[in-house]
Amino acid sequence: MATARGPGYLLTLGRWRRGLGIAPQSRALAALVPGVSQVDNKSDFLGKRPHRRHPGILQLSRVRLPQVLVDAAQLLLLESSMPNMEKKVQALTNYLWSRHLPVEPEELQRRAVHLEKKFLENAGLTSLLSFEAFPRSLLPVLVLTPDSCQVEKLCGEVLHALRTTTYHWQELSYNEGLSLVYMAARLDGGFAAVSRAFHEIQARLPEFQPQTLMDFGTGTGSVTWAAHSTWGQSLREYMCVDSSAAMLELAEKLLKGEDKVVQDLGCLMCQVSFSDSFYLYHPRQVAMFKVQFDVVVSAFSLSELPSKANRTDVVQTLWRKTGHFLVLVENGTKAGHSLLMDARDLVLNGKEKSPLDPRPGFVFAPCPHELPCPQLTASKPLACSFSQAYHAIPFSWNKKPKEEKFSMVILARGSLEEANRWPRITQPVLKRPRHVHCHLCCPDGHMQHAVITARRHGRDLYRCARVSSWGDRLPVITPSELPPSPAQDPPES
Repeated sequence: MATARGPGYLLTLGRWRRGLGIAPQSRALAALVPGVSQVDNKSDFLGKRPHRRHPGILQLSRVRLPQVLVDAAQLLLLESSMPNMEKKVQALTNYLWSRHLPVEPEELQRRAVHLEKKFLENAGLTSLLSFEAFPRSLLPVLVLTPDSCQVEKLCGEVLHALRTTTYHWQELSYNEGLSLVYMAARLDGGFAAVSRAFHEIQARLPEFQPQTLMDFGTGTGSVTWAAHSTWGQSLREYMCVDSSAAMLELAEKLLKGEDKVVQDLGCLMCQVSFSDSFYLYHPRQVAMFKVQFDVVVSAFSLSELPSKANRTDVVQTLWRKTGHFLVLVENGTKAGHSLLMDARDLVLNGKEKSPLDPRPGFVFAPCPHELPCPQLTASKPLACSFSQAYHAIPFSWNKKPKEEKFSMVILARGSLEEANRWPRITQPVLKRPRHVHCHLCCPDGHMQHAVITARRHGRDLYRCARVSSWGDRLPVITPSELPPSPAQDPPES
């Protein structure tokens, strides 16, 4: 038995030992075991498949949008004759990627109190006024004291410091022009990210054939197109929800076509074989429907909500309407990842109001656990993000293939035992001669940097690691999933 030299985990896979009379375990599932090497004899995870197609492979090849969608988007943009479109697309893209979460009123109040104390200490004064008593809107009605000038000066300094150091979040109002710019900037990237999320479900549960889907914050309709590309043979009803009438109108044009588009392309709704059960709704209408959907999706929409309270209400509503899977996708930034972890924790730990389905929820992907995210609890927090390559819509400024960086969380209803808890590869795999570096998010809630070699871990695991990519799962199991050894078996009564 080999012992570990460090506190980390050893990835082990059984090897043929001729002189010991041990059966070959070259296809057995490896064990992620602290301190010692062990072999799991019960699982044949490769079967007759080659290593490059092991069951943990989830990365999609470069995604291509349906040609009818590409043609419709190009025609709509051409007919709009909007000037300086390339600059507007770049400006909107930069703005969306640099966006932070809105600062909550409680946080603003805390900062104001901190600044007040700091300014008073610098001036060598005692407290003149307390920002702790300010309303959460931070628009206090000051009651002037005898030293009113000093109070006003301090108040002005605090408010000025808040304005210059606080991120000013603004809600985007998508009119017809901004909707077109958003389509040109985000239609293809959003389609790629959502396609990768749907592929995760399809690859791991090929028998799952959803019939209904709800898309919250439908925008340009990329979720609907991605869902049809993935489950077009089974989906019969699509509900698209958005607060912007201009966005809904644009999504409908891309899906159905309008008079001028129909002349050139035909009816898009018919060409992509959508059923007649296609609905467009405002978010306020959704809460009235006491119905569940097989798949509920919110892609790049939670970040558009103005407060944590709004996000909580929306996530609770979406989960209540989830029959099987709730798919949440955001930008692959720390802000986007933080939003998703808040939503995940809300579903796992919160109590549903008027639940339509008593089944509990669990994390289907990407986390192999329900513990706090190790990326956020690290000394230097990082976003848990993934990358999906795609062919961009060939606008004049958009010729080269691109990659979409995104964060996602997929929540499912049912029992935790239904999920296969393999570690997730969270960074690009570093391949070196005779060894591979994999950064793993493990089922015990910790990050692990594993260096895998054929000599120490077996040929099969080494080859599986070598063909794996960022976002794939490595087919190894944790000690808790191993059967007890004979020495640990309880005595028979």
